[in-house]
Amino acid sequence: MAEIAIAETGLIGTRVRERRLALAMKQTDLAHAAEISPSYLNLIEHNRRRIGGSLVLRLARALGVEPGLLIQGAAAGLVAGVQAAAQDHPELALDPEEAAELAERFPGWAELITADRARLAEMSEQVQMLMDRLAHDPDLAGRLHEVLSMVTAVRSSASILMETPELEPEWQHRFHRNINEDSARLAQGAEALVAYLDAPVGRAGQIQTPLDEVEAFWSDHGHHFGEVERRGAEVVTDLVAESELLASEQAREMARQRLEVYARDATAMPMDDLAEAVEEVGVDPLRLAARLAVPVAQVMRRLPHLPEELCGELGYLSCDGSGSILSRRAIAGFAMPRGAGGCPLWPLYRALGQPGTLMRVPLLQAGQDARHLLAFAHCEITEAAQYGQPALRRAQMILVPATGGDVPASEEVTEVGLTCRVCPVADCAARREPSLVQINANSASAKEF
Repeated sequence: MAEIAIAETGLIGTRVRERRLALAMKQTDLAHAAEISPSYLNLIEHNRRRIGGSLVLRLARALGVEPGLLIQGAAAGLVAGVQAAAQDHPELALDPEEAAELAERFPGWAELITADRARLAEMSEQVQMLMDRLAHDPDLAGRLHEVLSMVTAVRSSASILMETPELEPEWQHRFHRNINEDSARLAQGAEALVAYLDAPVGRAGQIQTPLDEVEAFWSDHGHHFGEVERRGAEVVTDLVAESELLASEQAREMARQRLEVYARDATAMPMDDLAEAVEEVGVDPLRLAARLAVPVAQVMRRLPHLPEELCGELGYLSCDGSGSILSRRAIAGFAMPRGAGGCPLWPLYRALGQPGTLMRVPLLQAGQDARHLLAFAHCEITEAAQYGQPALRRAQMILVPATGGDVPASEEVTEVGLTCRVCPVADCAARREPSLVQINANSASAKEF
């Protein structure tokens, strides 16, 4: 698969800052919209961080501009947009060099192509979130079950009336009453289901599950809780109670448990000690564990809670023994599902079969924002096996940008996807279901033929 290079930032940070100031937008508001910390945005605006991929898209969306305007300015942005659109369709054998001529001679058409590509990318993201919601949202499952139960009840009563013509008038009246009551409940349930499905997904304010609430709470704090760092577990209850993002009791309990673990890890590894260790040996969990004399699993839990200016750009995923995602921290170039299981080739899942072993795997996730990353994966036994009960496991994966010196030539880069349903990788032995991407591509080819 051809690599898609991440553009050099140049003066991206300067353009971001100028556009933000022109909109009279606060730095904290833009950072929240782009899902990064204000301190990291400050480094970007002063051109002290190299960015690309989905982070540029998020910043451009928050600022209301095309990504190309941030990357290379207006004219070059159109060229880049047309070239990217050509790369999305290798089967058409388009010449990327002709993009410059098209943008120069027909800027309106070039702008239309660029805008349509961005719109399709956003629609693909929404489709993925809807798929996760349909497959894993317990509230949706409950509503569907309620509607199906009412349909079954109405059908059962109607069948008795149809198949028993000699039924006594009193019993007929009872079944008619049952059908009327069940039909009313069915109508209410159907209206509630339609309203639920019409609600937007993936935005703060339309959070649907307790896990989503906790993820929004964590992201709102930039995955770092300064009060917990300074005062420990004594502030956990107040933090949870004061948050407007934690609407349900289940979410508040989940957040409280996670913050208590955070407090214990912060006590074992104070931020100053960990930052000093990262400065000396980098973010390699094995070297950090040896340097700080703590378990590898604890280091991996702790690293995602350092501010980005201390640990650099870093992604994180954790899952239980079923493969369901428990927590995450996004990183450009690696898409992560919401709650659902991801690609079976991820080292995160391979680690589940090898508890105690730390894996180090160069990765490249297939997609438009392909980027070389280095993954560290580890699994720990959270509860020992008992008679008749298996051991409980939890796996974690740290993702960091890979440079030439990080990946020895002897190590092969592993190409992975997001989920099988939207993975463009063909002939994958780990595929568990057909890909919508490939199905659509085949359908398009058939129509052309």
